[in-house]
Amino acid sequence: MLFERCNIPDVVLCKPTVFKDQRGYFMETFRQDQLDAFLGFKIDFCQDNESQSQFGVLRGLHYQKPPFSQTKLVRVIAGRILDVAVDLRKDSATFGKHVAVELSATNKYQLLVPRGFAHGFVVLSENAVFNYKCDAYYAPDSEEGVFYNDPLLNINWSLNEADLILSDKDLSLPLFEAAAAFKESDTLYT
Repeated sequence: MLFERCNIPDVVLCKPTVFKDQRGYFMETFRQDQLDAFLGFKIDFCQDNESQSQFGVLRGLHYQKPPFSQTKLVRVIAGRILDVAVDLRKDSATFGKHVAVELSATNKYQLLVPRGFAHGFVVLSENAVFNYKCDAYYAPDSEEGVFYNDPLLNINWSLNEADLILSDKDLSLPLFEAAAAFKESDTLYT
């Protein structure tokens, strides 16, 4: 597994080593020891989630408020998506900036989205199956979000607006300026 820091260094692109032969392929999708060594600390994942979505579905931008904020390790099992992480850490040099990475069943990349970030994705293929690990359980009373098309964030979702499919809930999310900003203490790993 190779790890690369993105334009926001706390967001990490994970590139698994894939072994291919005439039978197909094999890869390790997760190695706790390698991730811990790269980060210099341990993240204890406790919940895995999976969703299936069709072309144009945009889910996000979501996050959970402290003390239930989540780190996510996301990947695509089938299809292709654009995955986006927005920095909500008010004391960060990259506050309000975002990372956008294409994840697919072909490239097999994964993205580590730390606590203090809003997360979302849009499906670029006919269908996509999306899987992710979390280091905190889902807490519906702590769930928040940021409007996907906030001009301040200037996210290029790679599709025409007419092609996007969003839930009523995601369409009613507040703009970035109204989002709950995280303090450094909200994002520490213990």
